[in-house]
Amino acid sequence: MNKPSRPLSPHLQIYRPQITSVLSILHRITGVALAVGTLLLVWWLIAASSGRDAFDAVDGFVASWLGRLLLLGWTFALFFHLCNGIRHLAWDTGRGFEIKTATMTGWLVVIGAVVLTLVSWIVGYSIRG
Repeated sequence: MNKPSRPLSPHLQIYRPQITSVLSILHRITGVALAVGTLLLVWWLIAASSGRDAFDAVDGFVASWLGRLLLLGWTFALFFHLCNGIRHLAWDTGRGFEIKTATMTGWLVVIGAVVLTLVSWIVGYSIRG
């Protein structure tokens, strides 16, 4: 079978990653992380309604280093997805497509997600005591 003489479409190995492409991929990853992380929330809710023993088992996992790491990642995914979703809403109005603006708002999304994650964890720990 003969190979076609037309050029192949360039892919990720050809293009240099840009903030918009990286954030697009991260937006998809955080969407999946939110869906999977919601299973932890459902597990916690079912355990809370099932009795003290079931709740203590889930609470023990959530209080472990792995549970807290998963919660931290889920919190970041939530805020990143929220901030990037707001950015996409602005794009839906036809605004923010200029390269300089898209780059600036991309970095604002990252900074906003990190700051909101940190603030929510600091407030959560101060309330918890």
